[in-house]
Amino acid sequence: MKKAQRAETESRTRTSRDQAVPLDDIDQEIVRILQVDGRTNNSEIARRLGVTETTVRKRLSALISGNYIEVVAVPSPFLAGMNISAILGIKTTLHHVRKIASAVSERSEVRYCGIATGRSNLIVEAFFKDHDHLLRFVADFLGQIEGVVEVETSLILKIEKYSSDWMVEEGPQ
Repeated sequence: MKKAQRAETESRTRTSRDQAVPLDDIDQEIVRILQVDGRTNNSEIARRLGVTETTVRKRLSALISGNYIEVVAVPSPFLAGMNISAILGIKTTLHHVRKIASAVSERSEVRYCGIATGRSNLIVEAFFKDHDHLLRFVADFLGQIEGVVEVETSLILKIEKYSSDWMVEEGPQ
């Protein structure tokens, strides 16, 4: 690897998500390949990109340690018997929003929890075994948290697109 590339990779390793450095073309291509098949090995990625396996290994390590990507297996919630998918809009007192977000994020049912603007202070995506499980979550858990003002629940009838389907856009040509 050239000295400039090595310095750039090391710089990316020390960068947090809040101070993100734009990815170059090679990094973007590594991410695209892994998005299509997360099991693609480094030698195959290197062959496709026309670089060495060492380059791929170092860049992949920098992408992971720099919090640009995570390499995980994402099981289907339905595999775990979680048959009800819901989006919850939670209106809170502003003073309690971070505490509530933290408590909600700890729950195993919750796949996504984001602090938001607008009508709801928190937007949550969660999965439940059945309607009774959802009711216990809303009434017994959320209903007991100080600062929760209102909960609006929308049941997802059919998932048209799953979150891991999105792709990194190609950079300017």
